Amino acid sequence: MAVPNFKSDVEAVDALAKAYRDLRAEIGKVIIGQEEVVKTVLISLFSNGHSLLVGVPGLAKTLLVSTISEVLDLDFKRIQFTPDLMPTDITGSEILGDNRKFEFAHGPLFANIVLADEINRTPPKTQAALLEAMQERSVTVNGVRHLLPAPFFVLATQNPIEQEGTYPLPEAQLDRFMFNIPLDYPTYEQEIAVVKGTTGVDVKSLNTILTGEQILYFQQLVRKIPVSDNVLEYAVNLTTKTRPNTDRATAEVNKYISWGAGPRASQYLVLGAKCHAAISGKYSPDIEDVQAIAKYVLRHRIVRNYLAESEGITEENVIEALF
Repeated sequence: MAVPNFKSDVEAVDALAKAYRDLRAEIGKVIIGQEEVVKTVLISLFSNGHSLLVGVPGLAKTLLVSTISEVLDLDFKRIQFTPDLMPTDITGSEILGDNRKFEFAHGPLFANIVLADEINRTPPKTQAALLEAMQERSVTVNGVRHLLPAPFFVLATQNPIEQEGTYPLPEAQLDRFMFNIPLDYPTYEQEIAVVKGTTGVDVKSLNTILTGEQILYFQQLVRKIPVSDNVLEYAVNLTTKTRPNTDRATAEVNKYISWGAGPRASQYLVLGAKCHAAISGKYSPDIEDVQAIAKYVLRHRIVRNYLAESEGITEENVIEALF
């Protein structure tokens, strides 16, 4: 499955929309419901961003990530984050080889898709080992820089209710995630379908839809999609309005937010809107595309103050008020 040679970017965007629909259909063989979650994760893949999946145990977070890696022809590694995990356990380390020289042994981080399972269960120094990998797509060990394979995605999971023995992700780490994606319980009908499909002997076989080269091609295509000035200004305005005690901050932000989103949020709003437009069959994003992904981009980049928590005001409430 080589990268096709399209006559125009319009034809290429149509191909991206078709690839997205094919991926959705294939993932749907295994994952029942969670349409919005699947859509958002795929947008982050095509936008070359990482995602944090937040949900209680048993909502198929891990299954979703492994299913996505199966329908994409990519190398997949799972890292179970535990309190005793060390940075070298994920990045790799230098070992003494047979030739009496030190050689670098690659850790599980050297894969196309890395599932960081329960990322908040490991201490900050191990969480920090992911920072360079997520931002620079490389790992430095003993002063030597080792490039990670391309494409490279970190899809991390986090349990929002059990906080015993966990280490909250620092703001700098959270900012490296393009999306923070909440998962909710399935509906009654969906749960019946899940139980029917997982308590028998049937094993669903999945087809590979895209190769690594095709994903890299589509990532470049998303960046080439034109965006009008008014949409760009809307995205940046949305981000700047989240910063309390600044010129553009709203009264609600000043009242309930202690820290707002940084410039990386504006970049991800525009990139995500471009990709959202492309998979929706549009050739340029509009304001609705920015709004469609705004909650996922902003919810982990704004910090509520005590008043917001005491009054039950969520990040989503504040973001919706900005529209």
